[in-house]
Amino acid sequence: KIGDREFTLLRDINPLPFIPNKDSMADTCEEIFNIQSQALARRLIHTSCKKVVIGISGGLDSTLALIACAHTFDMLGYPHSDIIAVTMPGFGTTGRTYNNAIDLIKNYGATLMEINIAASVEQHFKDIGQDPANHDATYENAQARERTQILMDLANKHSAIVVGTGDLSELALGWATYNGDHMSMYGLNAGIPKTLVRCLVGYEAEKTDSNLLRDILDTPISPELTPAANDGTIEQKTEDIVGPYELHDFFIYNFLRFGFTPAKIKVLAINAFAGKYDSATIDKWLRVFLRRFFSQQFKRSCLPDGPKVGSVSLSPRGDWRMPSDATRFELAED
Repeated sequence: KIGDREFTLLRDINPLPFIPNKDSMADTCEEIFNIQSQALARRLIHTSCKKVVIGISGGLDSTLALIACAHTFDMLGYPHSDIIAVTMPGFGTTGRTYNNAIDLIKNYGATLMEINIAASVEQHFKDIGQDPANHDATYENAQARERTQILMDLANKHSAIVVGTGDLSELALGWATYNGDHMSMYGLNAGIPKTLVRCLVGYEAEKTDSNLLRDILDTPISPELTPAANDGTIEQKTEDIVGPYELHDFFIYNFLRFGFTPAKIKVLAINAFAGKYDSATIDKWLRVFLRRFFSQQFKRSCLPDGPKVGSVSLSPRGDWRMPSDATRFELAED
């Protein structure tokens, strides 16, 4: 039911619209890696840079970006040692992601740099009068901005460009620190939603028979900006805060690709995710999506360049032009 109109949905709805089908999985994944590699290669040639700087967290997005950088350097004939991969442990970094980041960098032959940000962020807290026991947005965002400053300055030092790792889903939700991980010199993953990021890393894991990549796939998605749990595991889990990415990617696809109304998207989602998410859960996260999508446009209005990969893009220079103060669509109460 949409509004007062009763109807019966006679077609099946794909709950994962960004994921290629099994028959074309290998070809599509290779094509996406090729798009990323060709785009990054063109930017490196244009800027006369032969090195990149990339932050590696041990999570999905930075893993995908590193894989794509490695493919690019292979294509250009550049040594992987000119990929300067920086891991920057902080207050919330767990042993699992730290070790995975180190191993990942070594496995791809990049130049490893480890810079612990705790001391510099603590000094910054003193400078601005922030209580380090108060784990608010300032506590979290100061870490993201410190990491970005390090990457930018290293890029200047090595005549390189900073490769951004944030994905399309994070851009849609505004799940990035303004002038922190929101910023880079080239946003390599900007056209790839989170479900597709997972698919691509999974494809690479099977192609290379990598248990390391499989463990990264199994790691909860987290910015790791608040302290870990008492047992050393990840406490801050992104999908507990903003909702399941498979739902948000479904909302993104149907909202941006087809311009469907929130009411129609809800009906389609209920059908697509029948047996997994009930109507109340879908309603909850759709409202979160609408609120965040419209309130966070200001971050997308000043995005760095990045390649368009699929049929949906949020680039202000490409498919998506929207005033930062636009009034959002509302989802009516049932």
